[in-house]
Amino acid sequence: MVGRNDLCWCGSGKKYKRCHITQDQTTGFIPPKPRNPLIKTAEEIEQMRRAGAFNGQLMEYIRDYVKPGVSTESINKRVHEYTLDHGHIPATLNYHGFPKSCCISRNSVVCHGIPRIDEFLAEGDIVNVDLTTIVDGFFGDQSETFILGQVSPAAMQLVEVTAIATEAAIKAVGPGKRLSIVGDTVDPIIKAAGFSVVRSYTGHGIGRQFHENITVLHHKNRENHEILLEPGMTFTIEPMINAGSFGVVTDKNDGWTVWTRDKSLSAQFEHTILITETGREILTLTPSQRKSGQIITVNYIR
Repeated sequence: MVGRNDLCWCGSGKKYKRCHITQDQTTGFIPPKPRNPLIKTAEEIEQMRRAGAFNGQLMEYIRDYVKPGVSTESINKRVHEYTLDHGHIPATLNYHGFPKSCCISRNSVVCHGIPRIDEFLAEGDIVNVDLTTIVDGFFGDQSETFILGQVSPAAMQLVEVTAIATEAAIKAVGPGKRLSIVGDTVDPIIKAAGFSVVRSYTGHGIGRQFHENITVLHHKNRENHEILLEPGMTFTIEPMINAGSFGVVTDKNDGWTVWTRDKSLSAQFEHTILITETGREILTLTPSQRKSGQIITVNYIR
């Protein structure tokens, strides 16, 4: 049933109490509650599945090309060409002016790293590759962190703990739960390891738009407790974890690259999630993950 402060069912844009409530009470008409815009229809869910499946296919394809000695621009070029060759659109390209078809963030870059022709991956790096694709008007979004050769024990621990926390958060969500379960799950795992959860950048609702009206916080919080998870909701879970403090700073020169404020290392994993009647569905699994039942892949490049 429509609440007094809900928008009126007639489409006037007014609150129900200021529009049809008196007339409906007089006639006995009981209007249906307006559809929650955060909940996808069955058709939209199928579209989201297709977008997620291609994005996972793209991640599977690009894994073989993330290795020491290659430029980040060469990876971006492969992402761009593979996406276009399959009839889809790289979502980040020209998004609010972002100049490339993916984000590649090395070492102390938290997110939004811009691929460059003069930036080469090196032995000992940890590298996050973040891919987002538009498939027939719907978005799929995911990222993975790669460990290139011999890295420090601290870097190895950071990536592996980030993977553990991300997987735990994905497994924790489901219908009837509060969105705050994401932060409640991630935060203690990260703090126990001595790391910190970035607060300035979050997960988000996703569908026909890159960023829809759900903000997914990965630290303990009250805000997300107000959001009840319902079947048909789609959003990303993508904790960004710093080895040092959670403070970040945006590069003044390019306006995009986000660094850890203290220059410590940062790692991240991400999937697009659908809440189902019985739990959750991970829309952006790669083909190998679907086959193995794996949720998160830590890429060890020897």
